[in-house]
Amino acid sequence: MTLTKDESGQEGADDKGDMPAGAPGGADGHDGYTPSERRLERERYKRARARRATAIAALSTLVTAVVLYLVVVSAPGWERTKETFFDGQYAREAFPKVLEGLWLNVRLLLICGVVVLALGMLIAIARTLPGPVFFPLRALAAAYTDFFRGLPLIINLMIVVFGVPALRLQGVTVDPVLLGGTALTLTYSAYVAEVFRAGIESVHPSQRAAARSLGLTNRQALRYVVLPQAVRRQVPPLLNDLVSLQKDTGLVSIGGAIDAVRASDIIAQRSLNYTPYIVAGLVFVALTIPMTRFTDWLTARMDRRRAQGGTI
Repeated sequence: MTLTKDESGQEGADDKGDMPAGAPGGADGHDGYTPSERRLERERYKRARARRATAIAALSTLVTAVVLYLVVVSAPGWERTKETFFDGQYAREAFPKVLEGLWLNVRLLLICGVVVLALGMLIAIARTLPGPVFFPLRALAAAYTDFFRGLPLIINLMIVVFGVPALRLQGVTVDPVLLGGTALTLTYSAYVAEVFRAGIESVHPSQRAAARSLGLTNRQALRYVVLPQAVRRQVPPLLNDLVSLQKDTGLVSIGGAIDAVRASDIIAQRSLNYTPYIVAGLVFVALTIPMTRFTDWLTARMDRRRAQGGTI
């Protein structure tokens, strides 16, 4: 900006001066940035490479799909396999029943997921309590996680679903849905507890020390400083565990609960056709994919923020 003299001889600021034509407040009202030809050329090159990569990926996917299709349909037993696993009539018959049973799986996921997160958090806190006075609690929490992480889920389900009713305890339910949900909760709480514990231990001790220096108690430091950071860091693995829980809700069918898997099994046993299993599998896949993609997106987002030095 230069100084000029107006008609009265006083110096003043020239509004036009050295300001670029497109600068803020200029005549055209734009920001005045004009990309160089080199940058424009670089951007055109990047767009061309992106289009080329997309075309190659699409062509490669198409070729792979065609090859797999030809391999499958040219197999000697394809006609029999198509009749047994891909029969449209049985698929149409099974689909409404499978959807009706899927509602049970969704309810189990919602209820067990909340209980698993709460119980897993309590177990993780118990495992990280400092001081010798809490050693029995830490040992009990460690024994719980070691036992249920090592015990196969299917065996746990059989023990709970068939063993609890055999005890004939007064006031204890024999509903296979509730018992199956209990078994799922016991197993997945152990896995989730380890995820939470890893998050708690990943928070630097200086965070807790800084909170204590500000006058917070140990419980307040854990609640307001440590746990928020720990949970934020462990969101992707927690979502992965929930995806696994969503699929494993189908195992409650071993106790006789009519879920999506059991509904397809009933039709398959009556018709001696396995198409209902394919329908149930596709329904579970369709239910799982959105959560899986959300987990991948969230993981990539957190990785980018961590690489940029942002809050994680």
